[in-house]
Amino acid sequence: MKPEYDFTRAKRGTILPASKGKTRITIRIDDEALNWFRAQVHAAGGGNYQTLINMALREHMARQDDTLSETLRRVIREEVAPYIARPTRTSRKRASR
Repeated sequence: MKPEYDFTRAKRGTILPASKGKTRITIRIDDEALNWFRAQVHAAGGGNYQTLINMALREHMARQDDTLSETLRRVIREEVAPYIARPTRTSRKRASR
């Protein structure tokens, strides 16, 4: 190492600027959640857990953008579906006579 360094033209901050459309932040995530995302990336054979977290956040945002009426319709369809009577072969034959 040099005995003395010249920092007169040095700049504070990050060395590499963040990519366009991205912001560098500090965030605290539960160890369990972070480990889960890292495990998913590892199981997929590689990638970036931060990208996976971004995808999960975007999916959550898209779900939140549903209007109330769309959400109600979807929930009602899902809840009623098991109770809707499906036509049987016998009932189809009777209806066609």
